[in-house]
Amino acid sequence: MIIGKSINELKVGDKASFEKTISESDVYLFAGITGDLNPAHVNQKQSEQTMFKGRIAHGILVSGLLSACMAMQLPGPGTIYVDQYLKFTAPVHFGDTITAEVEVTEINVEKNRVKLSTRCFNQHGKMVIDGEATGMPPKK
Repeated sequence: MIIGKSINELKVGDKASFEKTISESDVYLFAGITGDLNPAHVNQKQSEQTMFKGRIAHGILVSGLLSACMAMQLPGPGTIYVDQYLKFTAPVHFGDTITAEVEVTEINVEKNRVKLSTRCFNQHGKMVIDGEATGMPPKK
C-alpha cells in the first residue's frame, strides 16, 4: 500500500505538479456525470456567441487536477481534502495542456493540517486557477 507524506515529513515550500491535456471527451464525460450541460461547455454554436468565442472546459473539471496532485503526490495517497478556495482567472479551451501545482505554505502539526497554494497554468504559462487548500496528510 502506498501512503503519502505524513505531517512530520512535510516542510513549507514542498511542491508537486500534475499535467493533463483537456480533451473534448473529458468535457463531455464530466458534463454527463455532473449534469452540467451549460452551452458554454457543450454547444459550439451557442458558445461562439459568448466572450470566449467557443466551448470551454468546466472550471471545476480543471480544478480536479489539483485534487489529483494532492491525492497522488503531495501530500499523497491517504490525504483527505478539507477545504478549497478557487478563483478562475482564465478560460481553459479544449486541447489546452494544464499543469496543476500545489505548494505547502503552512503546517499545523497539532491539528494534522497542511495549507497549500493551489494553482493551474495552461501551456502558455497563463494562470487559469488560483487558490488555496487545506488537507489532512495520512498518519503513519
